[in-house]
Amino acid sequence: MRRHFRSPSLASTLAALNLAGLVLAGLAGSSGTATAEPASPQAAVATATASSPVPTIEAFHAGLLQIMKDAKTLGFEGRIEKREPLMAKTFDLDFMASKTVGGHWATLSAADKQRWAETFTRFTTANYAGRFTGYTGEEFVTLGLEDAARDTRLVRTKIVVPNDETVELNYRVMLRDGQWRVIDVYLNGKVSELALRRSEYASALKREGFDGLVTSVETKIADLKKKGLSEG
Repeated sequence: MRRHFRSPSLASTLAALNLAGLVLAGLAGSSGTATAEPASPQAAVATATASSPVPTIEAFHAGLLQIMKDAKTLGFEGRIEKREPLMAKTFDLDFMASKTVGGHWATLSAADKQRWAETFTRFTTANYAGRFTGYTGEEFVTLGLEDAARDTRLVRTKIVVPNDETVELNYRVMLRDGQWRVIDVYLNGKVSELALRRSEYASALKREGFDGLVTSVETKIADLKKKGLSEG
């Protein structure tokens, strides 16, 4: 059976392990049981309060599952279109964009900061569209909630893939304007998505500078779309 969730390769996972702590240390400090699927992503997000970020994550998963179920009808571009508002509502993508370029962020002009945030957002959305390509009975399960550093919390979840490995997805969240927002995702429960990106982008910045980094990510977006369109 063809799996419709693609986990990262072992090589990229191992490469990120030593970098995860660096990214976490650099995060700005601002200031388990399965649960029932919410009636709708919008309703669940509306009920999220400062006391628990779980409804926000479960709303994201509910929306993601619906897109997976409609994947063939939507096509790749349709999946991206549906994911954009879902991710914007759930993730603090501007914050994540700033952390993926580390100290270089402070050297960018306001226009380049906006340019990078928009590029990073489009890449992240296209990357999710490439990871979740259809539905074969996958199920998201909430495992628990933990306190984390710098006034953040960790929502532990897993995706159960029929006839395949179960993948742990943990979300680090921060309270922003009364709403919990995702600021990092731990693939396989351990590896920081920000660490993976920061490692990759730091090398590109050294080799090619900021314009070269933007161009390389734009190329990756184009490649993801090309691959996604070819797969339907």
